[in-house]
Amino acid sequence: MKYTTALALIMCLKTCAMAADEDPNLWLEDVSGAKALDWVRSHNAVAVRDLESAPEFKPLNERLLAILNSHERIPFVSKHGEYYYNYWRDAANPRGLWRRTTLSEYKKAKPAWETVVDVDKLAADEKENWVWHGYRILEPDYDRCFIELSRGGADAAVVREFDLTSKCFVPDGFKLPEAKNAMAWRNRNAVYVGTDFGPDSRTSSGYPRVVKEWKRGTPLSEAISMFEGETNDVSVAANVDHDHGRVYEFIGRGKTFFSDESYLRRGSKWARIDKPDDVRLRTFSGRFLFKPRSDWTLEGRTYKAGSLLAASIGRWLKGERRVEVLFEPSERVSLQSISDTKHYLVLSVLDNVRSRIYVLKPSRSGWSRKLLDTPAFATVSLSGIDPEKSDDYFLTTQDFLTPPTLFLGQVGSEERERLKSLPSQFNSDGLEVQQFEATSKDGTRVPYFLVAKKGMKLDGGNVTLLSGYGGFEIPMLPSYNTMIGAAWLERGGVFALANIRGGGEFGPTWHNAARKEHRQRAYDDFIAVAEDLIGRRVTSAAHLGIEGRSNGGLLMGVMITEHPDLFGAVHCGSPLLDMHRYQKLLAGASWMDEYGDPDRPEDWAYIQRYSPYQNVRPGRYPPILITTSTRDDRVHPGHARKMTQRLEETGHSVLYYENIEGGHGAAADNKQAAYMSALAYVFLWNKLK
Repeated sequence: MKYTTALALIMCLKTCAMAADEDPNLWLEDVSGAKALDWVRSHNAVAVRDLESAPEFKPLNERLLAILNSHERIPFVSKHGEYYYNYWRDAANPRGLWRRTTLSEYKKAKPAWETVVDVDKLAADEKENWVWHGYRILEPDYDRCFIELSRGGADAAVVREFDLTSKCFVPDGFKLPEAKNAMAWRNRNAVYVGTDFGPDSRTSSGYPRVVKEWKRGTPLSEAISMFEGETNDVSVAANVDHDHGRVYEFIGRGKTFFSDESYLRRGSKWARIDKPDDVRLRTFSGRFLFKPRSDWTLEGRTYKAGSLLAASIGRWLKGERRVEVLFEPSERVSLQSISDTKHYLVLSVLDNVRSRIYVLKPSRSGWSRKLLDTPAFATVSLSGIDPEKSDDYFLTTQDFLTPPTLFLGQVGSEERERLKSLPSQFNSDGLEVQQFEATSKDGTRVPYFLVAKKGMKLDGGNVTLLSGYGGFEIPMLPSYNTMIGAAWLERGGVFALANIRGGGEFGPTWHNAARKEHRQRAYDDFIAVAEDLIGRRVTSAAHLGIEGRSNGGLLMGVMITEHPDLFGAVHCGSPLLDMHRYQKLLAGASWMDEYGDPDRPEDWAYIQRYSPYQNVRPGRYPPILITTSTRDDRVHPGHARKMTQRLEETGHSVLYYENIEGGHGAAADNKQAAYMSALAYVFLWNKLK
């Protein structure tokens, strides 16, 4: 016992000393270096050997791949002009098809699709490892678009102009080489562009710092500079907003992840819009819509963080500061998202983490407001189909046990047409969803969902998986997760989803409560949920596994180092873990408004208390699986590599698997996604059963 204590003290002293620039594992940050990749291959071989040898691995992998490739999935679409576009991957098209159809065809059980881009064929023809990265269509012509293609799934992508009539790339059209690009159509013959223009043209986060206007037929070198941000900004980008017959051209200077300056083009000049930096802005039918992230005092009245306010654009620019309150949050009610149709504004609201949809309509006498009839306990999303032309909308409902169903409706009508529904992908017979609350260290009530068999024995023996995220104001909502359903619930496992602070379940106040120096609250919340599951006798530490990815991977790292006694196994995916260097790696600098700046002593004072890489100690840790992707250019794979090395150095049991492709999602196609999921769930189940 004395020896263990002394060794822990020595390791603590070494770790604290390493917090400067003495990290012996920096070589693992060399993403494609020969030595680092040899390390990756050797660790991959061990993980593959251990996990593929499990008798259930092959059938589970095949089952998950069949689910991902199923033709019964709902092909969700977006309308542009007369066509409805969809991106689709299956066994025959692993890299995917970008395709389109008409509404009349889409309503059929088996629509006739017209292929626009065959990514597999394009990759083969060009001998490139292309992964689909998205598109942006020219409005209101709808006959041209930009297509983004990524090598191996990275965030960095090439951009190429595409003709939607001939279905060919435009010779001598707009084209950008691989970078973290930002392009927006100004009109048919001019675009706003942010890219790697050379030295000092990118922010410290790796995103564009300069916006230029680039005219057709001229070289990129002759593009005219419109705006320049600062190197320490997150990014600068232009956007052209088509708003119910009006066109607004904006430049957003992202000063931090959660604050920006907004500029509106007026003639040849850019006018800064008068608003606090932490007020988000969009337009609706000639109005600014403001959503403050902190309380905003305006003309003597204070509007709560998370409110939605409307103001006439014309009058605001002339100096009038009159706003109308469209939404005001309460302790457990928050605004999740906004959509619109031709005449209506649609608000998606979370009421104790349950969806409510309100439709608002402006008039001279004010705004009418109506609650839309939707299932009481489902997660509901609604989006206007063509806000320039109609009040039609798509509505999707789902929950943990109910597959997604897609409806077509029109605001103002009670009728809805059921278009598509996903058949059950796993056996949910006898399962139920419950919502509980845990009490965190400071007394805060933290909700969580529990999916388990009705009448489950509360004897502490149930194999349970707890997941969470707790960051960037992203809410964790009930959804029909076919991977968890088939790999976990169907086998008799219990699943829990924690709504910890740092997320967006209760708006910006819930998020701000766990930012920067308050970060520990998110971890205390997750610990409280774990302890509540054990206290209710749902499970016990030996049978309780946890998983999280990205910021959720950081959460997993903290759980390993702060409370290893609470868990029987951990899956840590695409994680941040070295919080002393995260801001120096890839896009990390853009997240300092979330975590703080470790180069500032006052910030490092609180970050170092939880940073997993710096807090690894000898002793008992649960079995750990760490996964990532070589092509993740958002969260550097060095985090996962170095943490694995440090765990091994201190005698802990850890498996490591790094997918060579896949970007931040860790998988470039369905085959890779199924494989990565099978590795994780076989690992967790066999350690917890």
